[in-house]
Amino acid sequence: MDQKLNVVEIRVLGALIEKDLSTPDYYPLSINALTNACNQKNNRDPVMSLSEAEVLDAVNSLITKHMARALSIRGSRVKKYAHSLFDRLTEKMNFTKEELAILGELMCRGPQTPGELRSRAARMREFQSLEKVLEVLCNLRERTDGPYVIELPRQAGRREARYAQLFCEESVPQPPSLEPPISSNVAGKESLEQRVEKLETMLEALCAEIDELKRGASTSHD
Repeated sequence: MDQKLNVVEIRVLGALIEKDLSTPDYYPLSINALTNACNQKNNRDPVMSLSEAEVLDAVNSLITKHMARALSIRGSRVKKYAHSLFDRLTEKMNFTKEELAILGELMCRGPQTPGELRSRAARMREFQSLEKVLEVLCNLRERTDGPYVIELPRQAGRREARYAQLFCEESVPQPPSLEPPISSNVAGKESLEQRVEKLETMLEALCAEIDELKRGASTSHD
């Protein structure tokens, strides 16, 4: 995928997808409704507290990237916003509703297992089986204009691997480094060498004092 999004753009896009599929009668969204959707305390991880100005900046950025659009609705005084990831004229970033449900869920709540996705995405699109979720994830991972999701290393104690969306690299967990930082390792080594050198110096001085005492004792006996 050519264009990467920041975490606010991801939340805005995820909220637009979610409301499109879960509450179509109230979609597209005004900037006020979109801000409320982004700041929901349920079905969101992490919970955010974005201002309307921040949401407007993000949605305008999405518009320039051809992922969202502004609409003037007859009978409405305010401009409304929608995502542009469905029914496009080109195949690029033209997703099925099943793919959108998975992507929207990953954008709103972060990395999840297929089982979690099947349960939580049901409010947007019902999946008859876990195999269907895995099929959609596979499609998103292997699309020629993607990939759009990645399978993460399995966590200890988990039976299923988690998946993350790739629209925003900041939201993809990075594996912990197995090697300690070089600077701290070098600093520790230098400290140990200094301590050994100091002990050796003290030991030499102590040995010299003992030899001196021995010579003094020998002289007094003579």
